[in-house]
Amino acid sequence: MMRLVPLAVLLAACGPVPLPEAERQCLDRARLAQQPRGELGVGVGSNGRATASLKLEVTSDYLAGRDPSSVYDSCVFQKSGQVPSRPLYSFPEWKG
Repeated sequence: MMRLVPLAVLLAACGPVPLPEAERQCLDRARLAQQPRGELGVGVGSNGRATASLKLEVTSDYLAGRDPSSVYDSCVFQKSGQVPSRPLYSFPEWKG
């Protein structure tokens, strides 16, 4: 007889993410809370026709006007179960 495993048990088996990994992942989320990210491509196809592409990434954090530092803090806690080891603005790669 096969028994179904409750979703909570499956999620608990995943465990928290190590703090340094959570901080790296959440740094990107904080950047997207500060401003959208996008790419624009323009060119000419082999048939001589102009081509264009647009990729735009906008998050609900940005649309809601959330503070990137708060987004970072809560993201790290959600992923690792720990508070960040240092504030967002202390990262050299942060261009806030």
